[in-house]
Amino acid sequence: MTAPARPGRRAWLALVLGSLSAFGALTIDMYLPAMPGMAHELRTSALLVQLTLTVFVVGLAVGQVIVGPLSDTWGRRRPLLAGMALYVTGSLWCALAPSVGWLLAGRILQALGAAAGTVLARAIVRDLYQGTAMTRFFSTLMVVNGMAPIIAPVLGGQLLTFTTWRAVFLVLGAIGAILLVAVAFTLPESLPDERRTPAHPRAILRSFRTLGTDRYYLRHVLAAALMFAAVFAYISGSSFVLQDAYGLSAQQFSLVFGLNGIGIVVFGQIGGVLVGRVADEHALLRVSLSVAVLGSAGVLACALLHLPLALLLVCLFLLVSMLGIVLANATSLALAGHGSAAGAASSLQGLLQFLVGSLAASAMTVSGQVTATAMGVTMVVCSVAALATLRLHHDR
Repeated sequence: MTAPARPGRRAWLALVLGSLSAFGALTIDMYLPAMPGMAHELRTSALLVQLTLTVFVVGLAVGQVIVGPLSDTWGRRRPLLAGMALYVTGSLWCALAPSVGWLLAGRILQALGAAAGTVLARAIVRDLYQGTAMTRFFSTLMVVNGMAPIIAPVLGGQLLTFTTWRAVFLVLGAIGAILLVAVAFTLPESLPDERRTPAHPRAILRSFRTLGTDRYYLRHVLAAALMFAAVFAYISGSSFVLQDAYGLSAQQFSLVFGLNGIGIVVFGQIGGVLVGRVADEHALLRVSLSVAVLGSAGVLACALLHLPLALLLVCLFLLVSMLGIVLANATSLALAGHGSAAGAASSLQGLLQFLVGSLAASAMTVSGQVTATAMGVTMVVCSVAALATLRLHHDR
């Protein structure tokens, strides 16, 4: 498979790969408005329901580490098709879960399946593109990635007006089935035989050792992971903060979540237009992370000083909307030097991204409940650390 030249084919490829890469966000965002109701119906605590989010993120990270290196050996299609089938199975399991324990098991299956789409979408882009063209295509993927937080919570919130949270997982299973068919019939193999690595544990370990000692790669992967953690603090905590503390309904929360998703889309596309024309990837990364720091500081100030909800929402928008620019540029810079091991490089990025995100989510619940202050502190620590990471010494 070569990079498509026709605009229509390129748009279709962006739609399919963007949907695959958005699987993690889609599976998280769509059921956020249902979390308080799930706790009530399953007769469990809010913390245990939130654990279904943490378990999913950890499973997503672990799954990427397994799938990524295997795809460098077997190609992208077979692991991707297997992952999509597993995702559909996990979604149906969740929809039928009689208790929170069964729900947790279903979320693990979902996560392992979604990991294939998340890691292999990035690897396929690296197979097909290089340099600024790769950065721009990653920015294009942000359109679909940004649509996930726009559509998912709104759809989830609307479903809750006439049915239960179980329908959310049925819809997720249907989406997974549609993408499974799309991959099977329209997405050819992107990794030729001559570029595949030997199917040997030593070769896989050698790839990870090379990545683990590449300071340039680690610098950009860690910056992306820490930025994602700052946004994940919002993803995992905002449903409780905005609905319980500020009194928003499930539908109002869904609209707020969707507006922030629009920010990801708009600023992601602005970044794609600017890169290579007005600024390079490094400059865009520094500027977007600086804006994220300002937004997170504003969230903490609103929590501590009890400032109006409108100001809090503006600060959240500033933070979240920078995610598209940061991920597109940081991912392109990180993967640029690892074309022969794009699956392993993408998987390690995913592992760090989601593990750091899950740690951020767990840190907010140390006190036993999610508060606006805890969310703000987590955002500030993660965004400042992301910006500081870019100041580390690098070789290129």
